[in-house]
Amino acid sequence: MMIFAEEVIRPTSFNPNPNIPGNNRRERRIFKGAVGALDGTLIHAIVPRDKQHLYRARGRSECYQNVLAICDFNMVFTFIVAGWEGTAHDARILNESLVDPDFEFPFPPTDKYYLCDAAYKHTRGFMAPYRNVRYWLGDFRRRRALNSKEKFNHAHAKLRNVIERAFGVLKARFPILKKMPPYPLVKQRDITIACFAIHNYIRKEGLSDDLFFQYDQPQMPVDGDDDNGGGDDDDVDDDELQSHGSSADQQYMINMRDGIATQLMQN
Repeated sequence: MMIFAEEVIRPTSFNPNPNIPGNNRRERRIFKGAVGALDGTLIHAIVPRDKQHLYRARGRSECYQNVLAICDFNMVFTFIVAGWEGTAHDARILNESLVDPDFEFPFPPTDKYYLCDAAYKHTRGFMAPYRNVRYWLGDFRRRRALNSKEKFNHAHAKLRNVIERAFGVLKARFPILKKMPPYPLVKQRDITIACFAIHNYIRKEGLSDDLFFQYDQPQMPVDGDDDNGGGDDDDVDDDELQSHGSSADQQYMINMRDGIATQLMQN
């Protein structure tokens, strides 16, 4: 299964067709450099007592492993890193994935980027929303976006929500991810990777599947994974954000984000 996972969990294309069937086609045309979404999620873990403090995520009584994942706009996972402690911050896991060549992180081309939430740094290759501005889809259900930053965050959230829906399919299909048996930690990690691989196989083969059909619906109420990874978006410390990216890289993405916000406002 680990060999199979290497074959099916890999980037599909850095040039996605914005006209492919699916939701939010208008937003995909405007965010034309977006090649997918990135986020962390918590998977239940059984941990020896002397290590439980490392795996017990903030505000939770049980233990979890933190998994970093990237998916494309077809809910196919293109990269995962599993087995991190539940207390590990999402940005730290990404940073380690970027600097360790063994992870073979699929860094996008210069003009491309992954959509991510405010737990990650807004720099070349990673498009984050405006901070201290409404972001989550539920925030816009009672009051529509009013200014350019809110319009950007709303459109960004609708596109980035694809990874929340992908996590939703994954955990609905594999209950073991919510209640892991007491296997060794390495085997728990490998079981998690195997579940991601089977998820991709079903999607890539185009098999008829009720769960994918259910989560493909635009009205599916998924707004942030209930077991999202470590770190809060609103109070994240800049020191915890990944250290890669020069000031020029950051300014490049700031200009790109502002340009998209202006375009959305004009439309």
